[in-house]
Amino acid sequence: MLMPEKVKHRKMHRGRTKGKAKGGTSVSFGEYGVQVLEPGWITARQIEASRLVLISAVRKTGKLWMRIFPDKSVTKKPAETRMGSGKGDVDHWVAVVKPGRVIFEFSGVSKEIANDLAKHVGFKLPVKVCLIEREEGK
Repeated sequence: MLMPEKVKHRKMHRGRTKGKAKGGTSVSFGEYGVQVLEPGWITARQIEASRLVLISAVRKTGKLWMRIFPDKSVTKKPAETRMGSGKGDVDHWVAVVKPGRVIFEFSGVSKEIANDLAKHVGFKLPVKVCLIEREEGK
């Protein structure tokens, strides 16, 4: 599963999900991209499930690029624990996404298959996504 090898601080604040994505909003590598339409956290397991859906279709003919990485830790306290006694241990890792962020790019498939793949990736993620195409000038 995806997680950073080393981080400066093990436990992080929750942060805010306000605003739009600053970078990574256009298709840079492939022909098609899966773009996020709402803010949220995508866990490492959800990224892996989405990657497996995409890789099964583009394995033979195309190429796949992942544009996000889960580098934020989420902590959780054990069940039936009393309040207090500090912050819980790291439970899982998430990638913070904001509207407009391209999370996957792929090439080597037709437009119809790309639409179908974007729909199936959307089923695996907790945020709404859409398919975008590479602009001709780039």
